[in-house]
Amino acid sequence: MKLGVFTVLFNEKPFEEMLDHVKQAGLQAVEIGTGGNPGTAHCDVDELLASEDKRKEFIDKVHSRGLTISAFSCHDNPVSPNKEHAKKSHDTFVKTVKLAQMLDVPVVNTFSGTPGAHEDSKYPNWPVTPWPTEYTDILNWQWEKKLIPYWKEQAQFAKDHGVKVGLELHAGFLVHTPYTLLKLRDATNDAIGANLDPSHLWWQGIDPVAAIKILGKENAIHHFHAKDTYIDQDNVNMYGLTDMQPYADVKTRAWSFRSVGYGHSIQEWSNIVSALRTYGYDYVMSIEHEDPIMSIDEGFRAAVRNLKAINMEEAPANMWWA
Repeated sequence: MKLGVFTVLFNEKPFEEMLDHVKQAGLQAVEIGTGGNPGTAHCDVDELLASEDKRKEFIDKVHSRGLTISAFSCHDNPVSPNKEHAKKSHDTFVKTVKLAQMLDVPVVNTFSGTPGAHEDSKYPNWPVTPWPTEYTDILNWQWEKKLIPYWKEQAQFAKDHGVKVGLELHAGFLVHTPYTLLKLRDATNDAIGANLDPSHLWWQGIDPVAAIKILGKENAIHHFHAKDTYIDQDNVNMYGLTDMQPYADVKTRAWSFRSVGYGHSIQEWSNIVSALRTYGYDYVMSIEHEDPIMSIDEGFRAAVRNLKAINMEEAPANMWWA
């Protein structure tokens, strides 16, 4: 398995300086933002699509340092009820898939998105309880009229371009659990898979190892984010896991994102790495850093150190003992 980093962490660094920093840290891959929430600090998609020379220059800078691009990422809401926002998100996704094909980047990461409650909605609506039954009616309408039709077309578009789509299982979006990912995959095609991030599973009460088994059996893990979550049970008792306090309110929040090893033990992360390999994912673990009480550099170094301690880089041995 290779170690990489989601380079939004270093958006303040120029492209080549960022690449040098990643290489010096001993990593092998970068995940680069192409728009939407990750921004475009390290990738001008329009410029690269328009020029073969620019594309060659771009990818040579990556490969000359012994690095690869694990994925392009354009996390956003392509089914937003805000038509302008939805179009911008969709256009970015389409351009990203085209660029990924041109540069042999196998995965494009994004969110599934969340529609409104009806055609005239102004804001997304994320139903999370079946009663009152209006919520169930909204959810069914969202899936049948918005989510499945959109992703059926985009999944085929991605497949036609030889690119896999990694949907991040993130709260606030309709695909946020193994079940909802597989439901959308079954309704579209196998270009749809997970950008699996344990941090979003833990606070929902989902065991990442169990999720890896569920999705791995379906060959539905396309990419992996390495980020941790600390759950403060005292605060859970007060606010519940659907805590709406700002992420900066660490003292009182029910849960907070942490650097790898600062929310769950290294043993638990070892179990995750073992499960990934056992169930067919032997690609890249891409570090994502959103730790509210650590600096970027210290949090990044901690994640690199802890993941290097448990990573399996070499191919499994032949079973000479069996």
